[in-house]
Amino acid sequence: MAVAARSFGLARLASAVMALFLCLAFTAAAGEKFDTQPLTIVSRNGKSHAFTVELAVTPRQREQGLMHRREMAPDRGMLFAFGETRQVFMWMKNTYLALDMLFIGKDGKIRAIKENAEPLSESIIDSKGPIDYVLELNAGTARRLGIRTGNRVENALIDTLRKGQ
Repeated sequence: MAVAARSFGLARLASAVMALFLCLAFTAAAGEKFDTQPLTIVSRNGKSHAFTVELAVTPRQREQGLMHRREMAPDRGMLFAFGETRQVFMWMKNTYLALDMLFIGKDGKIRAIKENAEPLSESIIDSKGPIDYVLELNAGTARRLGIRTGNRVENALIDTLRKGQ
């Protein structure tokens, strides 16, 4: 009887440990949480395009980015803020969505665009110069909306960081 009770106790302990492990694994898989803000791209002719973007501002958020996502609404995106002006190198590892990447300076102007970044690629995507932000949109958005280098990006985070520096 004592052996059966001990086995039952070990089974309960093993079950509790497994439940804790699964809870922690689920939490880790959920990943980082992102705040959202409105963002507008204004072309040189004054036409504007509105988006809602998730903000990737911490190192962990920037590392996760849009990895493992299978879809994103046409009016959505992700804005990466690096906290400094520098050349940026990105890749599409574990990113299932084809993306347009807009490289943005401190002044909010688009400096370069990488259209149709290939999903799951480990090829390096270079900003080709110092920038402060990267805006990721669904592939084809820049072409469809006529977004070009020199267009202005308006967003509260960009405005706040520009004024604070």
